[in-house]
Amino acid sequence: MKIDQPLVEATLVRRYKRFLTDVTLADGSELIAHCPNTGSLLGCKEPGSRVWLRDTENDKRKYRLSWQAVEVDGCWVNVDTGLPNAEVFAAITEDRVPALGGYQSARREVKYGTNSRIDVLLEGEGGELCYVEVKNTTLAEGELALFPDAVTERGRKHLGELVKMVEAGHRAVQFFFVSRNDVKRFRPADHIDPAYSEALREAAAAGVEVMAWSARVERDSIELDQELVVDLDTVHVGA
Repeated sequence: MKIDQPLVEATLVRRYKRFLTDVTLADGSELIAHCPNTGSLLGCKEPGSRVWLRDTENDKRKYRLSWQAVEVDGCWVNVDTGLPNAEVFAAITEDRVPALGGYQSARREVKYGTNSRIDVLLEGEGGELCYVEVKNTTLAEGELALFPDAVTERGRKHLGELVKMVEAGHRAVQFFFVSRNDVKRFRPADHIDPAYSEALREAAAAGVEVMAWSARVERDSIELDQELVVDLDTVHVGA
């Protein structure tokens, strides 16, 4: 998907209070940019890193610039959690995700389960349904992508909802959008949230499909790049 708003290069000073980022512009001036990611951003907030800021061109916003991406070991990583869902939806409807092709219609943010919304709901000609939950992740160790980067009770709740859809006779997919393209494999981050990792493995055993794709992050676009190998083998933390 294209990013139409202009980008500004800057240097990261610090990220704090979840939504705020101090940066230094090329002319040496320092300002506060909005951080559109409430996660821990583990491994993606090193002071001195090059960053891209998206200019919303909206002077009515308290912080006109929004943090778009950060360079980590030579790879640009998207930090805006608002983009992955839109790109996954576009990729599915444009038949760029073979495993999720062949459906007649696709809708976003559809209410289901207990006070939940599914990111993408696919429906076939015969009325068959496929529920796709998208999770964005930026964390990586070498060529291994990991999720989550912090404890996530909400993530476990979503897995439970997907399991219920499988039990009701529907197809359900947990789709991990890895916002970088320097990785080849994906696995749950047992050392960060063992409860989520266990829930993901239980969901997979119950019939929830687990998919992970890397993404190519460029100045004016973010697009799914390639499907990753998913490794759900149990890791014994501390062993």
